[in-house]
Amino acid sequence: MIDSRKLAQAFEHTFQRVPDVMVHAPGRVNLIGEHTDYNQGFVFPAAINFGTDVAIAKRNDRTVSVIALDYSGSTCHFNLDDIRFDQAQPWSNYVRGVLKILAEHFDFQGLDMAITGNVPQGAGLSSSASLEVAVLKAVASLYDLPLSGVDAALMGQRAENEFVGCSCGIMDQLISAVGKAGNALLIDCQSLAYEYHPINPNYQIVIVNSNVKRGLVDSEYNLRRKQCEEAAHRLGVTSLREATMEQLESSAEHLSDPVFRRARHVISENERTLAMARALEESDYGAVSRLMAESHRSMREDFEITVEPVDMLVEIIAQVIGVRGGVRMTGGGFGGCVVALVPRELVGAVEQAVSDKYHKRTGIRESLYICTAEQGAFSESA
Repeated sequence: MIDSRKLAQAFEHTFQRVPDVMVHAPGRVNLIGEHTDYNQGFVFPAAINFGTDVAIAKRNDRTVSVIALDYSGSTCHFNLDDIRFDQAQPWSNYVRGVLKILAEHFDFQGLDMAITGNVPQGAGLSSSASLEVAVLKAVASLYDLPLSGVDAALMGQRAENEFVGCSCGIMDQLISAVGKAGNALLIDCQSLAYEYHPINPNYQIVIVNSNVKRGLVDSEYNLRRKQCEEAAHRLGVTSLREATMEQLESSAEHLSDPVFRRARHVISENERTLAMARALEESDYGAVSRLMAESHRSMREDFEITVEPVDMLVEIIAQVIGVRGGVRMTGGGFGGCVVALVPRELVGAVEQAVSDKYHKRTGIRESLYICTAEQGAFSESA
């Protein structure tokens, strides 16, 4: 857990006063629904007990002064009326970007801010969205701005797309903003409608980072997007969200084999994601096991984004949990993490099996995180 006292002390030491407000925004893991977001489909993430904390206080000028505890106390200073991209301090651009977008909608003055987080970097658990949402929540709380969770998520996404230069979907920011403790969130990426589905309290979310250095991820990600767009165009639909498996199969002769398989993944993944929400609602973990296994197989064979060590982790965990839980790769692919829903009494066995087998087979040391589904920054506590 993040030590909020340490954050408050660092703020006081840096700015010679106590913070006015302290907030937390969680990271996330996606249980199912991969590469469906930019195809206007469905995703099914949960907010997790790793995130970003921000301590903040008002200033009486237009200056923003920020210290990042996790970057050796690195500091940045800028004026709200002249927010520019900073090549030297990439972490600061997430702060700069959201404040630039927020200032288009609301009036507020300068800020002193201290930031820390414990979302594992590079694991695909969305440290950037957690930071964006935490900053937005902190400023909204400090200045009593009428900012909703959905609006904050959209601002965070805009900042990342337009200011930072990463073309992410809406999932990461929305789950960080409106997640609910004990629940996963089914998000319709077309309408931004969402609904909560409970995770059985006898289960835990286990995330294992393969620690495979991800190569080609940007170029391959862009290629997958283009292939999905080509499939939608040839099927005569605005996005693959509108396509059915029957449409795809009847048009197979007009599509290259890779484009056909990319579309098959997206269409079937949308169906699996909706089925997964129903399975959780009914606590049908046999269905959860099957759906997560099918999702992983589809990512491996149709979307071609898994790598051998990730496949190996899925196999190791599946051998322990069988049909009592589910496991699949999560995230953009070409490395990164696997996610598993594991009965509490099997968590220790999963840890042991991964520890015993993964390094022996791959020569790589994994990182394992046992997680719970937590509250979003803008969610009302129950």
